[in-house]
Amino acid sequence: MRRKDREITDTDEILSVMEKCQVCRLGFCDDGEVYIVPLNFGLERDGERTTLYFHGAKEGRKIDLIAKSPRVGFEMDTGAEVYTKGSEDVACGYTARFQSVIGSGKVSMIHSADEKHHALELLMSHAAGKRDWQFDERMLDAVAVFKLDVEKMSCKSHE
Repeated sequence: MRRKDREITDTDEILSVMEKCQVCRLGFCDDGEVYIVPLNFGLERDGERTTLYFHGAKEGRKIDLIAKSPRVGFEMDTGAEVYTKGSEDVACGYTARFQSVIGSGKVSMIHSADEKHHALELLMSHAAGKRDWQFDERMLDAVAVFKLDVEKMSCKSHE
């Protein structure tokens, strides 16, 4: 990271930033073309391991790309705001406030009903702020659930 003065390295602080984010963008490579998809997500930290959970349709480009190559990049951000720190008449007098996390890892499909339930519980908790959701078997069967095991990530904040 070029601006070390803006880097966040404390894991708890990085997770705090991630929890404020509402959307995670996954980036796939599709035969030399980049494909980026925005997704709601759930988050889990177990020791040193961070896992992101997602859901979606059982077919489509994203599912095809996961089967083809599990390597992805991701990005999430929060708190974006442009403000002036100088003259309002000079473009260079403006700057942006933000927090962002970028990284990479491997995506895999989740097939077991228990693991799907756990992933969707985390996803809904993150999105709606509540726990103890009920998912019947038909619902779990109808949706594709997948996870990203994060291998590398970095966090940046500019206030």
